[in-house]
Amino acid sequence: MKEDIRKYSIDELLLVIQEMGEKPFRASQIQEWIWGKSAQSFDEMTSLSKELRERLKERFDILPIAISEFQKSGDGTFKLAFTTHDKKVVEGVLIPTAKRMTACISSQVGCSLSCAFCATGRLKRLRNLTAAEVYDQVVAIRDLAEKEYQKPLTNIVIMGMGEPLLNYAEMMKGISFVTSEKGLGMSPKRITLSTAGISKMIKKLGDDQSRIKLAVSLHAANDKKRSSIMPINDQNNLEVLAESLQYYYEKTKQPVTFEYIIFRDFNDTLEDARELLAFCKKVPSKVNIIEYNSIDDGEFQQADPDKVDAFAAFLEKNDVVAVVRRSRGKDIDAACGQLANKNKTANELSNT
Repeated sequence: MKEDIRKYSIDELLLVIQEMGEKPFRASQIQEWIWGKSAQSFDEMTSLSKELRERLKERFDILPIAISEFQKSGDGTFKLAFTTHDKKVVEGVLIPTAKRMTACISSQVGCSLSCAFCATGRLKRLRNLTAAEVYDQVVAIRDLAEKEYQKPLTNIVIMGMGEPLLNYAEMMKGISFVTSEKGLGMSPKRITLSTAGISKMIKKLGDDQSRIKLAVSLHAANDKKRSSIMPINDQNNLEVLAESLQYYYEKTKQPVTFEYIIFRDFNDTLEDARELLAFCKKVPSKVNIIEYNSIDDGEFQQADPDKVDAFAAFLEKNDVVAVVRRSRGKDIDAACGQLANKNKTANELSNT
């Protein structure tokens, strides 16, 4: 099988081009077509000679992902199923608001963390996405925003299927193509990476002086309760997580966002809010309180709106910025992993 040319760095591609007897600047042209113009075939690269394009086709592939299914909500949200070249299914979302066009993208096919409330947790992790597949999701959702709303993409959240910090190298490489002036040119300040709390890799984000924003899926601020819904807490408990976030902040000076999905009769009391307040004091931070999107036959349900408002008011009263994020796409398979679960058979068959 031929390799995807998008796996090659500019230096690696330069060596290949020289081996082919071509002038070095051809490597830069190819990179511009791939990452700046999002070319999905060699035939699109019209600044290259036809002979060179044919030689490249003989040696390499370009393996883009493709939209295989989509649903549109009454509120304008689009849920997308992407199919990879090896017939795996991952998801993306376009979330339009008056001020923003946000792409939510995935980092892995499935997930290994098995969070109890997450539809993706029902899927085993089959593989990591490549940097090119990360990039392709952004391009596809950007094009959809421009087609449907005549507006450019303004923000990216890496909050879809998978744990991005367990696919660190490819995720950061993909982000570099999105933010590079020779790529899509988006500001890293408009990109948010969400993690369940992989402490070692949070520190690496700090060491690498990452300029993207960091969000942590917290959902409970005591170890017993958090471990009951997020097994990762057994290896990365709240004390360890807090220490890694303090390290990250010292290195980057960037505050952290805590994501707190609020569930009925589980983590919606004022005592839960007090525990969250205490944890927020450990590092400069704000809180996104998220309405739960119920998954089919799931044990968790949306919290009562009055309790959500009281929870947020308590945090605000104690000087923690708390924003309630209302659920989007309620009339479609909006919860992360639902479309992929419906395509679970395809994923499993393609892995045999």
